[in-house]
Amino acid sequence: MNIAVINSRAGFGVEAPPVTIEVHLSPGSPLLSIVGLPETAIKESKDRVRSAIINSGFDFPARRITINLAPADLPKKDGGRFDLAIALGILVASRQIVAENILQYEFAGELALDGKLRPFSGVLPLALATKKAKRILMLPQENALEAALVHEVKILASQHLLEVCAHLIGSKIIEPYKLELSTVVQSSELDLADICGQEHAKRALEIAAAGGHSLLMVGPPGVGKTMLANRLITILPEMS
Repeated sequence: MNIAVINSRAGFGVEAPPVTIEVHLSPGSPLLSIVGLPETAIKESKDRVRSAIINSGFDFPARRITINLAPADLPKKDGGRFDLAIALGILVASRQIVAENILQYEFAGELALDGKLRPFSGVLPLALATKKAKRILMLPQENALEAALVHEVKILASQHLLEVCAHLIGSKIIEPYKLELSTVVQSSELDLADICGQEHAKRALEIAAAGGHSLLMVGPPGVGKTMLANRLITILPEMS
């Protein structure tokens, strides 16, 4: 059967409901149609996907291609996050790649015309949902850092459609993305010592930072609350 099923997820606020990408190739005039109540941005993805497949060295099937985003009654299927899943569905359905374990993955990412993967918004809810589903998350390299903030989820980060295909067929495995704490804690040029005066406020910040206490700053605009808050991070211990 010339049919493929790919797992992905939509973005709806802090939720990431599952979306199954079903791709079917059938005889007939070359035509690509997307059904399942997609938003305008998804309907436009057909052109991106076609160019990405061709420019990655694959053949775009000269057949009737039907793509279903299930469930059909799920709202807010928007953005380019389904590009990667749609492209993989077409390649699997046309038997240009053979990926026996593809259902253990969830795919998300927008495709450039040359096949490169572009980042998308709403990564954190997607990573949380993928963790609950006990699947592997494949996404663009630029989204990996945010997704890795979710513990115990296996993340594979890629920069190109070809890299994803090579991993799925086993010719070049993508190593799981590992979060390094130094990449999260960014250096700052701000320093609490730069503040002149505000001795009581600075003392309160030092006590809160040393003891891990909660801190509430109250006062009229312009007294220095934001200035103090911006410099609080410079005296906090490194995260564990």
